[in-house]
Amino acid sequence: MPRTVWYPGHMAKGTRKLKELAERLDVIVEVRDSRAPLSTSSPLIKSLAKIKPVIRVLSRKDLADPEKLALWMNAVKFSYSADLRKREGLSQIRRAIMKFKPSHREVRLAVVGIPNVGKSLLLNLLAGKSSATVGNIPGVTKSVSWYRNEGMLIVDSPGILDPHAKEGAHMVLSWLGCAKAEVVGGWENSALMLVKFLTHNDMAGLIPVEADESPAVTLEIIGRKYGCLISGGRVNMELAGQKFIEAFSSGRLGKFCLEIPGGEKAVDFKPDEADSVV
Repeated sequence: MPRTVWYPGHMAKGTRKLKELAERLDVIVEVRDSRAPLSTSSPLIKSLAKIKPVIRVLSRKDLADPEKLALWMNAVKFSYSADLRKREGLSQIRRAIMKFKPSHREVRLAVVGIPNVGKSLLLNLLAGKSSATVGNIPGVTKSVSWYRNEGMLIVDSPGILDPHAKEGAHMVLSWLGCAKAEVVGGWENSALMLVKFLTHNDMAGLIPVEADESPAVTLEIIGRKYGCLISGGRVNMELAGQKFIEAFSSGRLGKFCLEIPGGEKAVDFKPDEADSVV
């Protein structure tokens, strides 16, 4: 399967800076997608959690299966579910952060997370629209962006993916809009694997057509449903895959969680060799 390594320089730089900063922070706020809390964890979080306490925010609660999300909230300590676009859960997150505030200064925190899980949105909400970049703070590493607002000093960081992650990790992230489909061979390939994952895990109700035994046939039917036709009445399978995944990740096909506490990571899903989609 074709694969493109996607680990831009700003991610590598951000990784180095966060590790340098960790000792000077009071708390780390990690954002994950509530629909796949295991697969969307930050590759840095294990090492950072050894240095500072971590508050976990499960974003996009409005798109998650509420019963499965409730299981996550009971299983993960210091976790908060949120619909950041509507600011739901924001006040609870603020209160949790302020518990780590020293008496003599602002609480220092970093907001971390992989791309497109809501990290930047949460940072902007915490920093406030009127906040400005802060510089020349004694005892704080320079050359990174800091924001001061309401008793908080917040450091920005790029969304960071694990450059050594398994192919399955990038596949799942492409379903959620957190990784580019080109990393896993394109929209068609990603969509075919998504069809297999959903049918294998009794989630075929999220497929907008009746699933066929062949993922390729199912995707072709989806393409016809979405009008992805080219000359000769054939289906543009790449466009069909794109439209299917965009509808899936946006929640238009229904609420879902790809993982449950104690279960396997979605990234570990491996179709039987006989059912390979490539």
